[in-house]
Amino acid sequence: MTTEPSSSADLSGTFAYTWDLVGDPAAAERMASLGVEAVVLQAAYHSVRAMTPFHPAHRTVHATHAAAYFPLDPRDWRGSRLRPATPNWAVDAADRFGTAATALRSRGLRVEAWLVLTHSTAMGERAPDLTVRNAFDQRYTYALCPAKPEVTAYATQLVRSFCARYDAVEVPALMLEACGWLGFEHGSHHEKTAGADLSEGCRTLLSICLCTACRKGIEAAGADADGVAQAVRRTVDAELRNGVRAPGTLGESLGERAAEAVLRHRQSVIEDLTRQVAAVAPGRELLLMADGDPQVTGPDSGLDLARFGGRATAVVIKCWDDVHRSVARVEAAVRDSARPVIANVSVLEERPAELAGRVARLLAAGARQIRYYHAGLASPARLRALRTANARTGTRTTEGAA
Repeated sequence: MTTEPSSSADLSGTFAYTWDLVGDPAAAERMASLGVEAVVLQAAYHSVRAMTPFHPAHRTVHATHAAAYFPLDPRDWRGSRLRPATPNWAVDAADRFGTAATALRSRGLRVEAWLVLTHSTAMGERAPDLTVRNAFDQRYTYALCPAKPEVTAYATQLVRSFCARYDAVEVPALMLEACGWLGFEHGSHHEKTAGADLSEGCRTLLSICLCTACRKGIEAAGADADGVAQAVRRTVDAELRNGVRAPGTLGESLGERAAEAVLRHRQSVIEDLTRQVAAVAPGRELLLMADGDPQVTGPDSGLDLARFGGRATAVVIKCWDDVHRSVARVEAAVRDSARPVIANVSVLEERPAELAGRVARLLAAGARQIRYYHAGLASPARLRALRTANARTGTRTTEGAA
């Protein structure tokens, strides 16, 4: 018997991959038994090697490239250099997302689509001119630059294609990851950068994109792009070669005017992308993975939340680090954002016995909802901790949208 999924107000949820569910008839009930009301289900995702400890057919899955986990109409991508690949790993199904989502809804779970927009090494290698370029003229092929019109068109078409296949009753919300720039941190498969002892300030500078589109955007925002590039190279080399640590803020490294121009450009691009996504996803909630520090690059878009003029129903704040920093981050987001705040809590990082306390503190700090990462990757002990944390903190489910 199919039951009605929960509404979006003040609920809890967990992340899951399609391969956690497809081919495992017990998976949806296992997730429902955690006491959550929603599952954030992979719809378009980057490469990953993942454990699947409960699946009857496999124990690991190696997704070798970014892919879409729902059927694509080739006509939607005709003439485009950027097009999602199809997966050829794990248990197959004609519609992996649809198969998994149907199983989840049959257990009364709300389904939220998890869409990664600008992170694809496969596409970046095919179109390197559309990727992030640092101040040393080196490309990050894993990072599509959202200031490029072709990248925005790709991300928008990806969402449009998804929404054309699943209506807003089936999938009422989209979780948007990598809606801005990926920076230096998202590196190669065999990372060999730790020995350079890069400071946070140096990593931030190496994350500034200075491709042609970003140069134009920075200059339109009031700064000299060549001057920005020179300041980045000078400061990074001073740290790498002479041990002079880079300052912690862009303002100290670039000068306040240039730093403000870089951040204004980034914010404008992310705002525009969310507006374009919203236009092709009518009736959907947009849950934006964000960080309240505008200097941040990565899966969570760095934004000035107090000034954010883009489209988002709620902001999703990552709370995987030290609990005090996580609480402070949520408190700042609640203070600065006019939108509800969802706390993204990692069951994988947290000591199981401490999870309930962390969740309670985040809710007390003002988080309206919790999303637990990740039901498919967690051990039995961690799933028990998730269930306990969810039961102890409770979900304040009410009628209506957040």
